[in-house]
Amino acid sequence: MSSLERAVLPFELFKRGKVRDVFRIGDRLLIVSSDRISAFDYVLPSLIPGKGRILNRIAAFWFERTRDIVPNHVISAEPETMPEFRGHAAVLEKRALLARRLDAFPVEAIVRGYIVGSGWNAYQKDGAICGVPLPAGLRFADPLPEPIFTPTTKAEKGHDENITFAQLADRLGGETAGRIRDLSLRLFAAAGAYALERGIIIADSKFEFGRDEKGEIVVIDEIFTPDSSRFWKRDEYRPGHEPPPFDKQYVRNHLLASSWDRASAPPPLPAEVIGATAAKYGEIFRILTGQQP
Repeated sequence: MSSLERAVLPFELFKRGKVRDVFRIGDRLLIVSSDRISAFDYVLPSLIPGKGRILNRIAAFWFERTRDIVPNHVISAEPETMPEFRGHAAVLEKRALLARRLDAFPVEAIVRGYIVGSGWNAYQKDGAICGVPLPAGLRFADPLPEPIFTPTTKAEKGHDENITFAQLADRLGGETAGRIRDLSLRLFAAAGAYALERGIIIADSKFEFGRDEKGEIVVIDEIFTPDSSRFWKRDEYRPGHEPPPFDKQYVRNHLLASSWDRASAPPPLPAEVIGATAAKYGEIFRILTGQQP
């Protein structure tokens, strides 16, 4: 697996995100997934070999699988096979999506089925997450009575902030906010059921949405990847304890256990963490898609 730090292509660079390089080609976007990895709002100085291909292919898998629930922005999951891009196949192969350029909503739609991460911190403080009250006595990594919708702002810089559904409705309008909530919960339920059949728990996941030229709400960016979701093996789950993660949380846990202060430039990842992260991404890809990385 070769590594890609950033895509160099003869197209207009629209945006360079933490992980993806996005090029504008008329009313389309060419989205190239690099091997960069981010944590705690920093792009880490280490690459995870093959990570970009895993992210792109697993997102493409889920976009195709869920298109009956909500339309998505994908034009082609293999743009390297299109005549206009064949000359750039070495950069694009298995890493790129060609997508419609849509008006994105400036929020992240998060669904939580278990109480971990920032949701656990909010629950300990307020007994609620994003204004959703929860039963007393929940333990870390416990399942919630039912999945909950917990939106956040989407900050270009700095931290995303939790908001309530009422605040989301104020930003987007009640009808749009309700539609995003309902679609998020439906996506989470469908993917969760599929994953559980394969022995995987999806503990939480985030989505992004946009609106197309017809006014229809469309899911964009990525869905159910190891960068946007928390995956656990069902056989390793024990109530009250977080199982070994098969997603970016593995890297977060390493950084939390290190001496890094999360206020300065992050340190390189050790070779064993890089290798283990690449292996975990590859394993969850194989389990969920039945394909080889």
